[in-house]
Amino acid sequence: MMIIYGKQLFLYILEKYPQKLIKVQLSKKCEQKLFNKIKRICDDVTLVDNKKAQALSRGGNHQGFIAEISDLDFVEFASVKNSNFLLILQGITDVGNIGAIVRSAYAFGVDAIIISGIKSINLEAIIRTSSGAVFDMPIAIEPNTFDLINELKQIEFMLYGADMNGKNIKDIKFHSKIALMMGSESDGIPNKIKQKLDEIVSIKMAREFDSLNVSAATAVLCDRIFNG
Repeated sequence: MMIIYGKQLFLYILEKYPQKLIKVQLSKKCEQKLFNKIKRICDDVTLVDNKKAQALSRGGNHQGFIAEISDLDFVEFASVKNSNFLLILQGITDVGNIGAIVRSAYAFGVDAIIISGIKSINLEAIIRTSSGAVFDMPIAIEPNTFDLINELKQIEFMLYGADMNGKNIKDIKFHSKIALMMGSESDGIPNKIKQKLDEIVSIKMAREFDSLNVSAATAVLCDRIFNG
């Protein structure tokens, strides 16, 4: 089981994934219509004081809504191999950035996300920072980036990597099967990995600036790929 909290995330799960709710704990009264809906969906609904709510949410901004939900798991890489648009997060570990990236990726047509270069990450935190979009976006973990690249090439993906010194993405004609790789904010994509990719792309900016935040850059690149 996992703990989620916050009104927006709770209402998202209540509306789209009610079957995942196991237990609901409210620290303040909500409107009767909403309370009745919660009671219809979940048998276990209790009122708790703010002290317990703070403990359950580990001091997070629960806004009066805390829930236990059934586990959400990462998917196997094999289940996303038939996709046309994959997003690879190489060495990115900040769950705030990953959550924002998941929201943008879902909005701009990415079929699945692969977190690469690391062995594990806190999925519960990503659920919160993605505002629930992680429920709609398959996410896989592949620790070995080189093995991932080789396997994607074998199934005819073209691999594009983001870097400030790459070609302007507006000048790229994209393949029908696309894997876009984003690197960590501190190190970007390591050179040894970049050399294995098919094309390095960048965003042309109107004014000189070092770089965009990785989540902002991902949103722009995914939009350019999806919408041209």
